[in-house]
Amino acid sequence: MTKRRWLILLLVVLGLCALTALCGTVGWLAYERWGESDGGKDDDDTVLVTPTRASQGDDTQEEFDADGELRLAGGIPPTLDPGVVQDATSAEYIVHLFSGLVRLDNNLEIAPDLAENWTISEDGRTYRFELRSEATFQDGRRVTAEDVVYSIERALSPELESPVALGYLGDIEGAAAYAMGQAGGVEGLAAVDEGTIEIRIDAPKAFFLAKLTYPTSYVVDREQVESDDEWTTSPNGTGPFVLDELSASRIVLERNARYYGTMPKLARVTYLLDGGLPITMYESDELDLVEIGVGEIERVLDPYNALNDELVISSELSVQYLGLNVDLPPFDDPLVRQAFAHAIDRDKIAELVLKGSATAAVGVLPPGMPDFDPTFEGIVYDPERARDLLAASETVQAGVMPEIVLTVSGTSGSMPPVAGAVVAMIEENLGLEIMVEQVEWGYFLRDLNWNRYQMFSAGWIADYPDSQNFMDLLFHSQSGQNHTGYANPQVDALLEQARVEQDGMERERLYRKAEAIVVGEAPWIPLTHGVTYTLVKPSLGGYHASAGLYPWLVDIYQKE
Repeated sequence: MTKRRWLILLLVVLGLCALTALCGTVGWLAYERWGESDGGKDDDDTVLVTPTRASQGDDTQEEFDADGELRLAGGIPPTLDPGVVQDATSAEYIVHLFSGLVRLDNNLEIAPDLAENWTISEDGRTYRFELRSEATFQDGRRVTAEDVVYSIERALSPELESPVALGYLGDIEGAAAYAMGQAGGVEGLAAVDEGTIEIRIDAPKAFFLAKLTYPTSYVVDREQVESDDEWTTSPNGTGPFVLDELSASRIVLERNARYYGTMPKLARVTYLLDGGLPITMYESDELDLVEIGVGEIERVLDPYNALNDELVISSELSVQYLGLNVDLPPFDDPLVRQAFAHAIDRDKIAELVLKGSATAAVGVLPPGMPDFDPTFEGIVYDPERARDLLAASETVQAGVMPEIVLTVSGTSGSMPPVAGAVVAMIEENLGLEIMVEQVEWGYFLRDLNWNRYQMFSAGWIADYPDSQNFMDLLFHSQSGQNHTGYANPQVDALLEQARVEQDGMERERLYRKAEAIVVGEAPWIPLTHGVTYTLVKPSLGGYHASAGLYPWLVDIYQKE
């Protein structure tokens, strides 16, 4: 085994205001395809969708403390601007401070939000939303159709330079032209009257409504945004909570008394940002709910440990992976990428390194996701095959193997366990020396968006329960979320066909075929799919294991 080098690149955290133009990582959780209404037809030959307001809270009649507080461990968000958010840390706060036309509920079905109902034209391209008359900003001003148009156009504007807006809103007619500065507005957006908005998309797409559950289209207050450069420090949102405190030590959300939906049962939620070890804080009654790290899993799984009775285990729709930049040597050589993929033992990472807090990944799509193929084998662990591929590569044949750097996010100064395992396997099986650099989260995301890394460790969690959110968003050659430079015309064609395909079985075939090609060409090396271990205090009610991107804090309450 060659000597391993560990380079720590610790960048200075400049604070929230300096990072408001940055976005975060990659997505959120989802477990099943959203429900579809069979609807009916109205007089204009449109499909009428009149969804029932989804339940937001515990179904029991248990008494709760109206002044209750929830204490959580939190992180500093790179941004609180819905128009640019792409990470789970930021989205955790944003979904509670802002809202959009629709959202996911705790069953991961699409539910009405600012819009109380909507209709879809017979050709599947025009969505007409009716806004709630009682929906207001935190200052009491009514939300109008013009606010929705402004918010979507702002997210797509060239000035904002959102790295995610086209990925989630690019299906709207004229969105791309507007984003490139070629139009004065988005052609497919129209405020019909104060309470009605129409959105026309470029083709009928089964996943479009789900895309609107993502924060990019959430409504912001135009007057505040255009008059205050630091508006995100005290946003006038429409969500169930308001931002009461934002500091280096904690973030506090308070119940929004003007919220139009089911009123939160919690009076406040406090996120502690600079505490000690979360499980220690939980045991000392400083936190009410906490996710367990790898080092504590064995202890909480012990049935004789009192914490075991408070443990909730749930699967994530997520994937942890190594990204290989196909535009930078040596990963511009497909045989080198394939050699790396064969050199990594995913089962060992999941079982030994992560101690069962993940399952080994063979492909991109997680188990439980629509279109997941349980028969797919991917690129199997085969060190001998890995060495043969590396030896046959043009890079090795030409004797031009460059220095290889693996970039990970963080500021701890210690080698992450998975990164350490990956480096050891590559060194042992391929005889290559890997340098590891660590970059602070906000800067990591910025440079990831600019495709600056040669090899990087990252993860993706479903924003909405459709395979398009993984395959198309991450691997289409024109997607802003494609951070490896991967481009394959055949894959593009399959993904573009899947966008407009209405038959579910055919969409499944298209996504599975695209996934097989992508995994075989190895711009990604899928490593694991996540499993979450959460401790929940017995005094807490309303917690659901489902962790979709929705305002889940509305469900929670402290028992009387």
